[in-house]
Amino acid sequence: MNFTSINPANCQKLKTYKGHTLKQVDQKIKQTHKAWLSWKNTAHDERSKLLLNMAGVLQNRKKEFAVLMAQEMGKPVAQGVSEIEKCASVCEYYAANAAKFLQDQLVETDASKSFVSFQPIGVVLAIMPWNFPFWQVFRFLAPALAAGNCGVLKHASNVPGCALAIKSRFTDQKNCFGTRRKRCVCNTRRC
Repeated sequence: MNFTSINPANCQKLKTYKGHTLKQVDQKIKQTHKAWLSWKNTAHDERSKLLLNMAGVLQNRKKEFAVLMAQEMGKPVAQGVSEIEKCASVCEYYAANAAKFLQDQLVETDASKSFVSFQPIGVVLAIMPWNFPFWQVFRFLAPALAAGNCGVLKHASNVPGCALAIKSRFTDQKNCFGTRRKRCVCNTRRC
């Protein structure tokens, strides 16, 4: 199945994208699970550094991403810039606070010691709407990645350019979270 991105302001076709086959989707899920097996063991400070790097990338490219949102879904550029700034902010927030949020919590019981422990749960599927094509992704990804999870994303079919822009920030082999890593921690996809 192909997806065509159409500018709602003038109804012009921006670009046509080829969707993934079921086999490709299955392969991405397996690849993401394999990445999670190592990602879940990364230290909080490394996860935080990567999230801060992502916040910097978002800030540096906010105008470009805002224009893309305007073209694909009609969001005014100023609102798109604000959306990207909010995405950067959520990355910074979880970079600063996730370790504290995920600390074991002692619980008073009759046992000698009881506590709640927060552990990564694995690969999380996220299905996103079109109206906040960056924010909806980052409000999910920042806490999920900070907690040691990975994500597979199904974005809305009318914003494939936004989905691919986000994907490129995570899966570019030379710039995965701005570092040189063999394997990236998440995959995005179009359906």
